[in-house]
Amino acid sequence: MKILFVGDIFGSAGRRIVREHIGHVREAHGVELVVINAENAAGGFGVTPQIAEELFDLGADVLTTGNHVWDKRELLDYLNSASAESQERPRRVLRPANMQPGLPGYGVFEGVTRSGVEYAVIDLMGKVFMSGTNDPFNAANGLLAGIKAKVIVVDFHGEATSEKVAMGWHLDGRVTAVLGTHTHIPTADERVLPGGTAYQTDVGMSGPYDSVIGVEKELVLHRFLTGMPGKFEAAKGNPKMCAALITCDAATGRASAIQRIMLGE
Repeated sequence: MKILFVGDIFGSAGRRIVREHIGHVREAHGVELVVINAENAAGGFGVTPQIAEELFDLGADVLTTGNHVWDKRELLDYLNSASAESQERPRRVLRPANMQPGLPGYGVFEGVTRSGVEYAVIDLMGKVFMSGTNDPFNAANGLLAGIKAKVIVVDFHGEATSEKVAMGWHLDGRVTAVLGTHTHIPTADERVLPGGTAYQTDVGMSGPYDSVIGVEKELVLHRFLTGMPGKFEAAKGNPKMCAALITCDAATGRASAIQRIMLGE
């Protein structure tokens, strides 16, 4: 079974490059499950219901998010429109599961692929250098206790490399893949851990690489050089789609391969 995980879509350039490539990548590799981190898809900050619908139309099965999930307030009603048992699109937009209790949305989705394979996607956010989250390690333990599917994909949205690596080892043999997001820089450490869990510290941004992690270079340089605040704007140049392609056994959930993907215009 092939799983495609697309790293943080950033702005219109990111949406455009994903639109250009995701179809032929899915077809060429026989991808059965597509997970996209969409938290920067709307101008670099958040995701709107309209953009979520567009990504579902491109073939996404589940959308994950992170610390920018609340940046577009219209997403709240979208998330609240789906019940916990729903399989509709709003239910398949996740926010980090280890946020404070009672917030809109859900941090895990359990579904079935077109060929009948049960799967789960978990969205977690790191605690190191991040705010508004509870312990992700024990949150993962609690969620896994209630999941029956063998194929389980974890998006770990975190800042610290050490925390992401630790989560990989914590979940090794218990999930199919632990894939890092948030830092917008793809790492070259993709591997299958001894217990059969595919791991990559950060899948990388699907967006403009002639930028500073997605933002116009000049605006970021001005802040570093002067210390003065300023409005950040999404860059447009040199977009690339960054993704991870995981091969796993649908019966056991164990991964056998992980491949980095970076495709430009």
